[in-house]
Amino acid sequence: MKLYSPAAIIALKEKHNFRASKSLGQNFLIDQNITNRIIESSQIEADDLVIEIGPGMGVLTAAAAQCAAKVIAVEIDKNLIPVLKDSLSGFDNIDIINSDLLKVSLSGLIEQYKRENNQSGCRVIVIGNLPYCITTPAIMKVLEERAGVERLVVMVQKEVADRIKAKPGTKAYGAISAVINYYCLVRHVMDVPRDVFFPRPNVDSAILRFDVRTEPPVSLADEKAFFACIKAGFGQRRKTLLNSLTGIYGLSKQEVAKALQNASIDPIRRAETLNIDEFAVLANCIFSEGH
Repeated sequence: MKLYSPAAIIALKEKHNFRASKSLGQNFLIDQNITNRIIESSQIEADDLVIEIGPGMGVLTAAAAQCAAKVIAVEIDKNLIPVLKDSLSGFDNIDIINSDLLKVSLSGLIEQYKRENNQSGCRVIVIGNLPYCITTPAIMKVLEERAGVERLVVMVQKEVADRIKAKPGTKAYGAISAVINYYCLVRHVMDVPRDVFFPRPNVDSAILRFDVRTEPPVSLADEKAFFACIKAGFGQRRKTLLNSLTGIYGLSKQEVAKALQNASIDPIRRAETLNIDEFAVLANCIFSEGH
């Protein structure tokens, strides 16, 4: 069965009386070339463990299973489970988990797989076609959990992709741009037109590759202070740093002004003009001032 063909998708939907959920952002990939690009960019090898977020009808799942030792597909929609069991019945290296990714312990899944299969050194790669409603939370969960994932290759709405890979000083640059740049090296793989999905969404998408850094790119006195500065700065992005950071760690405006001076950052600058190196220096000074 060519899972990426519209006819196959329609046949599976009719067979299992399945209807795509708008609330879950279900738009299924029906283009083999796009599927191939995701797999190629993932650089999956025979000993790898792949975790897929939202397998949908199993198009990407099947392609990954042909390359990897194991694919663990996490699908929130219980109505898709019988569809997936049908479409992926020809594979013996796929586990389907009916759960919300945001509530799943990735570390637990990975450690269990490594222990049961004596694969302590295997690489872990995350792939997926992410619905808009969980794009940022899903990516951040994978990164923040620090479960040993080496790479993520995911499809997201183009607008979100533009924000993630935005550079300082641009309108799209925000907290998510800075935070993800701290965790990863991000590469834009390709833009994806809306007509390669069924049903067809109202927006275009893009494939991004995230290579997780093995070491932080900046030296921090306290990581929480770094993230707190980014959050506070972009929380009121139209305000100057002097104003947006006042109150952080209980610091007065005078204390924030001193921290900015120590960081050699003009107090009238805004968060969107700072790169992560400058955020790191500022966070270290803020942390020092507040402790």
